[in-house]
Amino acid sequence: MTADVRGPGATVWLTGLPSAGKSTIALALAERLSGEDHRVEVLDGDEVRGFLSAGLGFSPHDRHTNVTRIGYVAELLASHGVLVLAPVIAPYAASRAAVAQHHAAQGTPYLEVHVATPVEVCSRRDVKGLYAQQAAGRLAGLTGVDDPYEAPTAPDLRIEAHTQTPGESAAAVHSLLRERGIA
Repeated sequence: MTADVRGPGATVWLTGLPSAGKSTIALALAERLSGEDHRVEVLDGDEVRGFLSAGLGFSPHDRHTNVTRIGYVAELLASHGVLVLAPVIAPYAASRAAVAQHHAAQGTPYLEVHVATPVEVCSRRDVKGLYAQQAAGRLAGLTGVDDPYEAPTAPDLRIEAHTQTPGESAAAVHSLLRERGIA
């Protein structure tokens, strides 16, 4: 019989600008946690939006609705022992607070990680071509450029992802999880 190293479930919300490195960090962390026999699910904001929030636009109300829907699913999974990694822009502090409050009300651990990559670096990375489209006038409402991004004032962890490798960033989140008794 092997020991079950699975710990409690929790949600790790990785917030930051488009192309900040949120998904890359989440996938590296998910691989590490899976290798330690943790149940892990990545709820990538871009992927989930196409299914869970299909039909929503990018108005402040729709963005809030998208974030709280993802937060609800994250809490549901986390309450069943899954480590949920949610790399989601979540531009508004009030939306992130609503997700955190829902987790707290259910007694489910929630950690906020700010992937604090400067907009200039994100623009150079531009993995989806969003910054180029915005600069060419083909896209309006780009978070952090011509639409607001309210950076967390007191996240559980702030990662300067542009100064370290994705593996180092994932290791920093992993250390936080260990410190909090989650992984």
